[in-house]
Amino acid sequence: MTFNLDHLKGGLFAVILLVLFYLVIFYNRSSIMAEDFIQLYQTPRVSPSRSAAATSSPCTCFERSTIFKDRFPEKEYAELASRRAKEIQSYKARTTSVLSELLLAAPNTPLQYPIQGFNARPLTPTLIPGLRLFPEQRKSYRVTLQASRGVLTTETPPADVDVLGDSQDVLIIESRNLHSLNYVLTKVSYQSTIYHIHTGDLVTLSYEHHKVVFPVTIKLPKVPVMFDMGKDINSQVTIVTKTFIRYYNLRMLIKSIREFYPNITIIIADDSFEPQRVTEDNILQYIMPPGQGWFAGRNLAISQVMTKYFLWVDDDYEFTEKTTIEKMVEVMEANPELDVLGGSVKGNRFFFSVIYEEGNEIEGGCLYRKSGGRFQHLPGFPGCYLVSGVVNFFMARTDSLQKTGFDPRLRRVAHSEYFIDGAGSLMVASCGDVIVGHQTNKSKEDAARYARYRNPGRDDWMFKDRLLFFKNNLKCMRWG
Repeated sequence: MTFNLDHLKGGLFAVILLVLFYLVIFYNRSSIMAEDFIQLYQTPRVSPSRSAAATSSPCTCFERSTIFKDRFPEKEYAELASRRAKEIQSYKARTTSVLSELLLAAPNTPLQYPIQGFNARPLTPTLIPGLRLFPEQRKSYRVTLQASRGVLTTETPPADVDVLGDSQDVLIIESRNLHSLNYVLTKVSYQSTIYHIHTGDLVTLSYEHHKVVFPVTIKLPKVPVMFDMGKDINSQVTIVTKTFIRYYNLRMLIKSIREFYPNITIIIADDSFEPQRVTEDNILQYIMPPGQGWFAGRNLAISQVMTKYFLWVDDDYEFTEKTTIEKMVEVMEANPELDVLGGSVKGNRFFFSVIYEEGNEIEGGCLYRKSGGRFQHLPGFPGCYLVSGVVNFFMARTDSLQKTGFDPRLRRVAHSEYFIDGAGSLMVASCGDVIVGHQTNKSKEDAARYARYRNPGRDDWMFKDRLLFFKNNLKCMRWG
């Protein structure tokens, strides 16, 4: 048997490399942890699993859209655009948070962590649910957690677990015993260092080359605000209307309501120049300064509703045997997420959809109000559709519309504008089987006076364009 010196040298060299590797990795673990801890503070914080935020692109205006830039003189447009750019930054600061950031889950990670539903009260330690490590066999295991707007704490660890950074924003846990390490992970708490009623944080969890990010929702729990439905329609719904000059029509409306609902509460907002008192049981008439307008009147009337729902009607509508409010309540109760339910006026439903593209902050968004546009059927109710906006005959959840509000600057022709403001926050549907009538008999004197104020002039349309451009941050809009 011959002896191969080259083979012996190669084997010794391999053994020496393995010994050196072991000493570098596992010798003096506490020292290594401390160096890593210091390095985490000295290097820039980069969230490994977050996608780069894409720069928003300009939106494309729908065919036959109104281009708002062309509606104003150049100097006026420049001034409006400058103020609008500042305001949109303030709006986004109020309405967005780190919870809006796109997170991508790394593939085949051995880390378990919460991906949704972890809520922490502000300034309050809260256990992080579901933290666990599922690694391949190792001689030692180490995980690192890192927060941005809070600190991480844990209970006193077992003797075979080393913890560094307790009550700080970087927490390192290491052990040779996987079971003990996972036990400590179940005791890790997150505590925000800021007070905010609804914001968030992103926590990074890493093990070896694996890094993931999970969200923490920092929020105070909401106190429920509920309405007692009582025993009948009178304690469930209030009828609300706004009147201006047309007292003949208003009295016809009240007479028709009383034929079918003799005891239901009716609230009237009245901004007539010469108010006429309506003194009947269960009627509340609020006299406004003259000519304040439709939306100001809606705000006033709705602010006084004390029932769970209200039914909005124009002052020249007329109740018939097909105006069955109970059916609308049935639909609303069966769909708690609905905010508004439209009916039909003499068989016409007049619903529409809103198609909106945000665009970029500089130019603004593109919007299409599409008459007759609808999305899908309302489950369980044939003939009902989910839409964006409805006609001026609708039932609504009182608290939802009190929060959204109507813009009092819109005094004359205004209806779609409310549903444009509510797009993305109001759930709206339209059903055709509850029908209100439209009066045909009118006072000639009232009608003549009303007509002088009813139709907007050029200044009103220009004001509306400025409002859509600035308030809704629109580049263009198509009315369809």
